[in-house]
Amino acid sequence: MEQASCANPLLLGWVKEWWDTARERNSKGVTTYKHAYDSLKACPITFGHPSSLQQLKGFGPKLCERLTDKLKQHCEENGLPMPSVPRGKKRGANPAGLGGDDEEDASSGPAKKPRKVKQYVPTYRSGAYALVLALSTLEETSRSGMTKTELIEKAQPHCDSSFTAPSDPTKFYTAWTSMKTLAQKDLVYEKGRPLKKYGLTDEGWEVAKRIRQAAIANGTLAGTETGAGTGAGGVNVPKTVALPASGSGSGNAAATSSARPPHSGGAAVATGVSSRRTATPLTFFVDDNDDDGDDKEDIAARVQNGEYGSVVADGDKVPDDTALPTFTPIRLTPGMFTVELVLDVREVRAKTDRDYMQEELTKKGVKPIMKALELGDALWVAKCNRPGWLARQGAEGDEVVLDWIVERKRLDDLIGSIKDGRFHEQKFRLRRSGVKNVIYLVEEISIDSTHFQKYEEAVQSATASIQVVNGYFLKKTQKMDDTIRYLASMTRLLKKLYEAKPLFVIPTHILTAKNYLPLLKHIREKQPSASHHISYPAFASLASKSDMMTLRDVYLKMLMCTKGVTGEKAVEIQKVWKTPNHFIKALEQCGPGEDGKKQRISLVSTRLGNLVGRKKIPKPVIQKIVEVWGDA
Repeated sequence: MEQASCANPLLLGWVKEWWDTARERNSKGVTTYKHAYDSLKACPITFGHPSSLQQLKGFGPKLCERLTDKLKQHCEENGLPMPSVPRGKKRGANPAGLGGDDEEDASSGPAKKPRKVKQYVPTYRSGAYALVLALSTLEETSRSGMTKTELIEKAQPHCDSSFTAPSDPTKFYTAWTSMKTLAQKDLVYEKGRPLKKYGLTDEGWEVAKRIRQAAIANGTLAGTETGAGTGAGGVNVPKTVALPASGSGSGNAAATSSARPPHSGGAAVATGVSSRRTATPLTFFVDDNDDDGDDKEDIAARVQNGEYGSVVADGDKVPDDTALPTFTPIRLTPGMFTVELVLDVREVRAKTDRDYMQEELTKKGVKPIMKALELGDALWVAKCNRPGWLARQGAEGDEVVLDWIVERKRLDDLIGSIKDGRFHEQKFRLRRSGVKNVIYLVEEISIDSTHFQKYEEAVQSATASIQVVNGYFLKKTQKMDDTIRYLASMTRLLKKLYEAKPLFVIPTHILTAKNYLPLLKHIREKQPSASHHISYPAFASLASKSDMMTLRDVYLKMLMCTKGVTGEKAVEIQKVWKTPNHFIKALEQCGPGEDGKKQRISLVSTRLGNLVGRKKIPKPVIQKIVEVWGDA
């Protein structure tokens, strides 16, 4: 009855239908449809074309366009001519369809070019993108909807961020936050209390179709399944959109590499020690005690009890290459092993989310082996498919360590390690590990800007040193999810690199802590094309022995505790005074009092005055050394 008394009953009926649907879905568009319905019902003017309705309250370009499509469909079904679009008018002229002559309209001036409304398409593999794809797996005519749990399960494979855990532990935002954006744009409706269910609005279905069209155009649509029905116009809605191949493993992560390729740790040891203090647990290790299962506790206990520590003996110092042992390497042919990622059991996201990295890597098709690593936070091994075969050939265990290791640092942890000296200590231990390719991974999480500004130069200097001085590969990511994608990508890359060629394993019985690095350096110089490796137990044993320092190492560390004394400067001091006792005795001979202090400064300056470049020791640093060691 209400429609019969209206000047535009057909248009009013369609608006009423959409209003009812919006109320049923509890959509935010209810208010807009209500205003449009009320204003159209009260208007006594008959409109010739839906585009003329924009002058009424509640009608915008989008709703008018939708009414135009509906009118066109109505005319085609009933064999009626479609009304022509009214010409543009000057401001203040009669609206189209309200009387007046078309010729008069045409002479009033050129039509104003309508502003093109940009259609919304979510960013590829964002939270909104994944949610729209997941909801589009429902039938378009269905009103059942999905619960949050069901929706997250279907959406997670399409998103690079987690729907359950924030990318930054200090924040509360997850990919699920995108649901608020979709609701604000009226692409998703929710219904039901207390268990909410979600579904796509008509506008949401249009976005889902545009996503599919864009995916087809870009060639990123693969292995898709369609829902139970098809969308309007016969366009199927995708269920699965495959992630395109990426070499970096991170869509938004920045990678920085050194100007020259990484070198072996053996070549770096001869330059001296570049560490300040003994090794301490990394600050991002939330807990020294791991409770992730009996296997992990058993592995940690084995390391602590010295089971790996006794695998490789200390041995005697090797004077030259002629004293190096000869051996026949154990040969692992392709097919006998698979490349696996080994992750440190202490690599946790938070105390309450200890298995996050392991679970996310497994979702990406990379199931890591969890161990309490003696060195680094992740590394890759070749796991022999024949249990016990390596042991029978002369190498312990079933895993062979490859020439790739990752040291992971959050930005706040990097700052902490620079402040307390662990940064140099860890680089020193990595250098002595003999691993050729070291990846120093820095997660640039957001931290307090005031705090970061105090250490910004120190961080820049440290990252430059990692690349230029140490020759390590520097990889920067924005969050833990980017790190996980990078590790998964690296695992796939190393599988292709190693699984198609033979590996040569050095028998453990010929290795000692003293001959390992010289032997490795000698082999790499003589046979650069062949890759020689050691078993994981041997590697863990050698890494544990890197903490067992000689008197020279301790002496250099003591010198480097003085501000301004770098590794190069400490080595030069050690060359003149071989031991701490020699240095202290030499300073004591200068006598007490102010005269003695001047003589001590003169002594050190005279003996070290011919140094140049990075080795040169400034006078203020010499005064500080004399103050520290002269009073010892």
